[in-house]
Amino acid sequence: MASSSSSSRVSPVRRALLLSSFLFCFLPRHVAAGATGAGGYVTVSTNGFADSSATCDEPAGPVIAPRQRNGTLAVLRLAHRCGPSTASASFAEVQRADQRRVEYIQRRVSGVGSRGAKGALQQLAAGSRSATVPTTMGVGTFQYVVTVSLGTPGVSQTVEVDTGSDVSWVQCKPCSAPACYSQRDQLFDPAKSSTYSAVPCGADACSELRIYEAGCSGSQCGYVVSYGDGSNTTGVYGSDTLALAPGNTVGTFLFGCGHAQAGMFAGIDGLLALGRQSMSLKSQAAGAYGGVFSYCLPSKQSAAGYLTLGGPSSASGFATTGLLTAWAAPTFYMVMLTGISVGGQQVAVPASAFAGGTVVDTGTVITRLPPTAYAALRSAFRGAIAPYGYPSAPANGILDTCYDFSRYGVVTLPTVALTFSGGATLALEAPGILSSGCLAFAPNGGDGDAAILGNVQQRSFAVRFDGSTVGFMPGAC
Repeated sequence: MASSSSSSRVSPVRRALLLSSFLFCFLPRHVAAGATGAGGYVTVSTNGFADSSATCDEPAGPVIAPRQRNGTLAVLRLAHRCGPSTASASFAEVQRADQRRVEYIQRRVSGVGSRGAKGALQQLAAGSRSATVPTTMGVGTFQYVVTVSLGTPGVSQTVEVDTGSDVSWVQCKPCSAPACYSQRDQLFDPAKSSTYSAVPCGADACSELRIYEAGCSGSQCGYVVSYGDGSNTTGVYGSDTLALAPGNTVGTFLFGCGHAQAGMFAGIDGLLALGRQSMSLKSQAAGAYGGVFSYCLPSKQSAAGYLTLGGPSSASGFATTGLLTAWAAPTFYMVMLTGISVGGQQVAVPASAFAGGTVVDTGTVITRLPPTAYAALRSAFRGAIAPYGYPSAPANGILDTCYDFSRYGVVTLPTVALTFSGGATLALEAPGILSSGCLAFAPNGGDGDAAILGNVQQRSFAVRFDGSTVGFMPGAC
């Protein structure tokens, strides 16, 4: 989904990101506090600390979607990704895939292996309009999916939502094992859709694939995508009608028809890319929905969240921070993390540690922090929780601060909050602090490397992107 250097040398990208943090320091301060509030401690039930890979229930109850105030809105149900129990990955496998994705993102952002990459940032202009789909989280994978309809007549496809990629795809006929894996929904058959069109090799849409272009299959444009966790998909590029929700369609949606896949894809029919490049759904739907989108990732497998395209152009009610771009990796949504607090007290971390910026990513599970910042957070958290006498537990892979809460019905935890440029503060709820009884953070390769805000810390918050800012709002699903 390379090892990183811990050198203190600051690259141009990191210097630019560090410099950009000062551009927002005079903006109004906002707090996106979760149910835990902004206080020093919170008492919570230990029921929520169970291994989330143990069961896979269908989400119950209605989706609480944002209310439309102006413009056009499409809302999709977002849920945990659920695959066959025999294909569910272990937590150790998830961590290994997560680490590979993290290393890939950090290589991209730093410009390692990027030909002609420039260490510069750009603040982007905002957009406006909208559509919402429900979202869910997957067993053993810790990813999130929505169900859309593709083609005419429409075929339901359950696809993973990924803000860190640009090419959407589904498995297509003709395709059989082992080239294609088993999926719950029927394979999409372009031959049975009256609105499907193949993308010719010489078309602009084909050339816009750039690094994802894979030559020709006959006269049809080919594509290939390799993900940071080692998964990959290859096939042909085409377009068809994509129905997001009743009355909300994208008429000529460009996507990959996958004929050969490998990796941790069990439980999904494909992927819905929400990155920042021209071929992503966010960009393709910008004409109808204005380039604004938001989502809420549910914290439980029995709950549902939403993915919304469009909505009000105003970020009223959100704690916002400036959106940055690393030219070496323009796909990613980057912000500037500036501080961490534990138990209501600011943790001492030098600003230079955050100079690589922070990628907001739905596909990364555990938030990665620069080693200096992580060490300070870990020390402060251990010290704040120590008076309660909870027994420690062995490390769980990359999670090295773990506790045995088996004898407790409720526990008291120190709060953890992340502050971004402009003062926007994300006060985490308990599921964003602990995962399987462990502090849900890990160190990245080195100080100054890009940090990553993973999906564990984003759960239950509305996260909004409008082209110039990223916003957070608590208690949204």
